[in-house]
Amino acid sequence: MKKDVITRAKEVLLPYTPLSADCGLLCDKACCRGDGETGMLLFPGEDTPLPVIERDGVRLCVCEGSCDRSTRPLSCIIFPFFPYMTEDGKIKAAADIRGINICPLIAHKDEVLFSKIFLRRVARAGRILVRDEECRRFMWETSREADALSGFYR
Repeated sequence: MKKDVITRAKEVLLPYTPLSADCGLLCDKACCRGDGETGMLLFPGEDTPLPVIERDGVRLCVCEGSCDRSTRPLSCIIFPFFPYMTEDGKIKAAADIRGINICPLIAHKDEVLFSKIFLRRVARAGRILVRDEECRRFMWETSREADALSGFYR
């Protein structure tokens, strides 16, 4: 079931992107450069052919600079957004505050014209993911972590 929801979530997102242009040109692909301490979160049960590290019980994909978009982890496909779960359980696409030091788009999110289709697809992917209990819990916990960080950055 878990791999099915992750696969379906990816399918609704491909081939959509946050911007009509390659945002990596703005920051020299900062999100595609992980190291032994940083990377993109993997959803529960998600597999990737890319290198994975575990830090504090969390699995992270560490990018080596470029990859085939269709093999990217879900967090890479949706970055700099996340399917945020509100306190009442609704899903919306929200800027992933955890990447504020990586992605200049997050810091200027109110000034950037993001693809509305992409944002709707991130939310739709989230509604697919919550069908799996572990993914639902992961999204809830990650959303609460984002709430805490958002208060910190205000």
